[in-house]
Amino acid sequence: VQLQASGGGLVQAGGSLRLSCAASGGTLSTYAMGWFRQAPGKEREFVAAISRSGGTTSHADSVKGRFTISRDNAKNTVYLQMNGLKPEDTAVYYCAAREGALVRRVPSEYDYWGQGTLVTVSS
Repeated sequence: VQLQASGGGLVQAGGSLRLSCAASGGTLSTYAMGWFRQAPGKEREFVAAISRSGGTTSHADSVKGRFTISRDNAKNTVYLQMNGLKPEDTAVYYCAAREGALVRRVPSEYDYWGQGTLVTVSS
């Protein structure tokens, strides 16, 4: 499966963005999905994950209450709604798919990765 992340951009602190991850060459409902991010000079970190059915989600403590992951299997797309953005949210955001039903927080648990979309939050 190929993943295409989009929706990044420049936004002021306190603003909102919605990231999308579209899948091709495969059926997204087969995979549990995750969003990760990587800021310059830092390791890739977990942001959010959603189970294959969409019934279970997990969010990093740093984004809990501000970000929400969701999926629309009919549209073969996963979303990350980001509200209350902070400068420390600035990073390249990646979507990833894993061949399993359950959510995971570790990058090595994921099998397929999109190319990333840049989110820049100005203060």
